[in-house]
Amino acid sequence: MTSATRNEFLTTREWHRAVIGGKDMILRHTSALEHLQLFGGYLNEKKIDVYAKQPAPFENISYYLVDTFSGIDTVRFGNVICTSVIQTVNDMLEDFDNIDEQSLVEGLSRFYYTNEKSFDRLFIKPENMERFNSIKDWAIEYYNEV
Repeated sequence: MTSATRNEFLTTREWHRAVIGGKDMILRHTSALEHLQLFGGYLNEKKIDVYAKQPAPFENISYYLVDTFSGIDTVRFGNVICTSVIQTVNDMLEDFDNIDEQSLVEGLSRFYYTNEKSFDRLFIKPENMERFNSIKDWAIEYYNEV
């Protein structure tokens, strides 16, 4: 079974509210970047990435199952919870081979330019620094290349 998809709503946030709002789930990865408005998303998007304690029946939701939400840094937008910017970036750097690289680079770029051309407020875990350093220049130049 497929949940509602992005093209049924005016905004990504409306879509997230309709599908996972009030449920025991946390937006993560690209979906969190979209909700944090660091990534614009894609046309006809159907997939939502979440942390969940148990899967639900929707095939277009990618469930990353956890025993507890403890230790996951989050922010709340009404009835939707998503990972914080720092949590999202570190999660994506840790899982780099399985992420949407485009969304991470665009998200980092928007972060950089909305924070006075600086990554200083973005805490990167030591184990993620090598990967971060390998893509940060790409993120800085991202809008010059588009």
